[in-house]
Amino acid sequence: MENELVKFLKERRRMLGLTQEDLARRAGVGLRFIREMEQGKQTLRLDKINQVLALFGYEMQPQAQNRNKVDNA
Repeated sequence: MENELVKFLKERRRMLGLTQEDLARRAGVGLRFIREMEQGKQTLRLDKINQVLALFGYEMQPQAQNRNKVDNA
């Protein structure tokens, strides 16, 4: 299942008619990075994610965790 970031990125890129290569070039990141983002890779650099999201006028920010989750600790 795709996470929200992956869905957002794919939708915005397609809305603008950009290929992954176009997005990588405009954001100043490598094509591999864009592919990994769109595949939902869990270990990506936040600064590079924000570099890509800035093209759409967005950025990643800290968000409070859902306190209704059961703590297994």
